[in-house]
Amino acid sequence: MISKPGPALFMLHGYGSNEEDLFSFASELPGDLHIFSLRAPYRLEPFGHAWYAIDFSASRGKWNDVEQAIASRDLVLETIDRAIEAYGLDPGRISLLGFSQGSILSYALALSYPSRIKSVIALSGYLDPAMLPPGFASNDLGSLNIYASHGETDMVIPVSWARNTSEFLKELGVKHQYEEYPVGHGVCPENLYSFREWMNGRY
Repeated sequence: MISKPGPALFMLHGYGSNEEDLFSFASELPGDLHIFSLRAPYRLEPFGHAWYAIDFSASRGKWNDVEQAIASRDLVLETIDRAIEAYGLDPGRISLLGFSQGSILSYALALSYPSRIKSVIALSGYLDPAMLPPGFASNDLGSLNIYASHGETDMVIPVSWARNTSEFLKELGVKHQYEEYPVGHGVCPENLYSFREWMNGRY
């Protein structure tokens, strides 16, 4: 049991991965953070997991199963609540770190429940408004902080989608920092150093 309420970071991996993927970042993050790396609920064969189904059919383009995404969004919030109770975490200092699909879900969770999330690190993802509840923009988004980054040559999620998300966050008045790196669908060391520095005072 944690002796006093402390800040926590919940990691959400990408499509087809698992909870071990992002946990490699843990040793590079602030030592007083309690870090939880979650496994997505939908199993993909032969291995890996997903937060929601994606249809990659060329005739339809990429299509997200929004119903599954919303269910996963709320399941993560429920998991956070259980962790707060079980480990004595500070409910006012909960952060998310997501990569790719995990980043998309992190955006959805933070903007749907902004009073529950202090900060978000969104790597190689974008915001899908379909995953947000009606009237979400009327919530108080003033305390939310977001760091977002994307690869300039990302062939999985176009960099234009991340740029559009940054503009959308500006329109909402959400405090955020957006950066691009000369990489594809991944995180380079400079990117890691940048969001690690960004976290100071924001968790």
